[in-house]
Amino acid sequence: MNPNHCLAVAVALGVWGASLAGHAQEKRFLDLVGPAAVGPVTQTAPLQVPFITWGGDMATFYANGGLTTQPNSLFHKQGLNLRLTPGDDFVQQVRDYRAGKSPFLRGTFRMIGLASEVIGSDPRTKGVVLMQMTWSAGDHLVGRSHIRTVADLKGKTVVLQQSGPHVGMLNDVLQSAKLGWDDIKIVWAKDLSASPQSPPEMFRQQPAIDACFAITPDMVGLCGGLQNSGSGAEGTVKGARVVVSTAQLSRSIADVYVCRKDFYDAQKPLVTKFVAGYLKACEELVDLKRQYETAGSPAYAKLLELTRTIYGTQTIPTLEDAHGLLADCTFVGYPGNVSFFTEKGNLHGFEAFQKSALDLATSRGYARERMGLFPSGLDYQSPMFLSYLTKTRLDRGERFRAEAVLSEIEALSTGGALDERTILAFTINFEANQEHFSAVQYGAEFQRVVETADKFGNAAIAIRGHADPTKTLADLVRAGIAKGVLKRAGTAGNYSYSLNGNLLDLAATTQITQLIEGGAFDGLPDVNPRETMQAALNLSRLRAESVRDAVVDYAKSKGLTLDKSQIQPVGVGIREPFVAKPRNLDEARQNMRVEFRIVRVAAEATKASDFDF
Repeated sequence: MNPNHCLAVAVALGVWGASLAGHAQEKRFLDLVGPAAVGPVTQTAPLQVPFITWGGDMATFYANGGLTTQPNSLFHKQGLNLRLTPGDDFVQQVRDYRAGKSPFLRGTFRMIGLASEVIGSDPRTKGVVLMQMTWSAGDHLVGRSHIRTVADLKGKTVVLQQSGPHVGMLNDVLQSAKLGWDDIKIVWAKDLSASPQSPPEMFRQQPAIDACFAITPDMVGLCGGLQNSGSGAEGTVKGARVVVSTAQLSRSIADVYVCRKDFYDAQKPLVTKFVAGYLKACEELVDLKRQYETAGSPAYAKLLELTRTIYGTQTIPTLEDAHGLLADCTFVGYPGNVSFFTEKGNLHGFEAFQKSALDLATSRGYARERMGLFPSGLDYQSPMFLSYLTKTRLDRGERFRAEAVLSEIEALSTGGALDERTILAFTINFEANQEHFSAVQYGAEFQRVVETADKFGNAAIAIRGHADPTKTLADLVRAGIAKGVLKRAGTAGNYSYSLNGNLLDLAATTQITQLIEGGAFDGLPDVNPRETMQAALNLSRLRAESVRDAVVDYAKSKGLTLDKSQIQPVGVGIREPFVAKPRNLDEARQNMRVEFRIVRVAAEATKASDFDF
């Protein structure tokens, strides 16, 4: 992940944040825009189209050949005549949109949602979401050493930019942990980056702030990288680490183009050509990028130079920075748009994003009324798409290499590093000898798993079955005493034990399991704690598999999309008890549990594809 390209995003989003400086977070977006009159779109040759500083817009540059439509470019071949204009000041974008200077808005879905009341207040400017462009992968929540998972945010202080892109991301993070905005304390920063009034710098200077949102260069400056912790040297914050990143929370920030309803109705063929041309550019770019990274590509290098010229050398100092800008965004292409707008059960589709965006806009005070957007009404089965595009396969297939994911999770568990890779964890409990998990009893938990798996599209979901150690400990005592290697002293309820003359604590789970595995209590025909422990491990694995299957069946019954390869069952057995030496059935029940963990896994555990949808 290239730090300089993320600085470009900081510049882009910082302009918008600066336009809001001094306003309360609940300031209506209508008040920010002001009393701008609504006018018709009169200038169509060339037609003004905004862009922002983001890798997804490089496909627009490529399709247009530059800021103005160039001969033989993709847009030119479609008969389009466009003039691309900077749109990093989103408030000004909305003013131009209402005035008729441009029929388009360019932003993230939730940025559009914050402005939904403004653009929806006049029938002419109601928004039609034309297409989804990309998913973002360069945004991070960095916490101090005591913030290990997102659940640890409860009661803590979090700093983020006023009305910036991380408002929606924070909303997703809180929802994943079943927290609300009232469960944390918010500190609002004026700027996104490169300022004393930015979240990273406020986090660095104010120890009372527990966590901050940051783009990649600031994240690296705080903790040294996605998998690192700050040492306190070279400007890093000691103990700071990434709690969650859009590298895993990959379905949080969606980039889109929106069109005025009056223009869409009057110029649908033109709009269709614009969308088709952009999607064709995405197809060609993913191939050119692959060529560039393996053997070089003059056409791709030309685009990098064009991007550097458009954004300026201060924002994009080198061609590799331009390459990084594109590399950090994930195109969705034609399959992604069909899925986004038409696939039933798509938890990251248009309807889901619209509800989330409007909920956020009204709950945080940007809008007083819910004024929705229209989904794209384009005919994706028309020759304009199917005869023009080549990457149109809608079968997304399995996203993960199941064996690699399972192997990595097991290695992390045995190596003691699983906690460091865990983003979020929650559990369900079961009764002794329970083998089946019904949606009637666990439907709420299953829904949470499905929604979490969807939002964290690049993370694995480990379903870890745990067992109670009571029977294993009882068999250990019986076998040890019978063999004469274990001595017991004291009275019932207050026993102490010694093994071969050394004190043995039955609550020391790691030592106990190592002794059992080492054969310290083997040799008796009637009782063998090693077999008991193995049976508990096998049963915990079967329970994890049963829960996985129940979650898959639940998703299918609800018509929800779920990638089974993302969810891996693991048996833990007695190795991680909540109560190491239970004294009664209530304490034993705490150990009888199935745990869900959202885990960062290596890129090698995922399957590469051209588009993410």
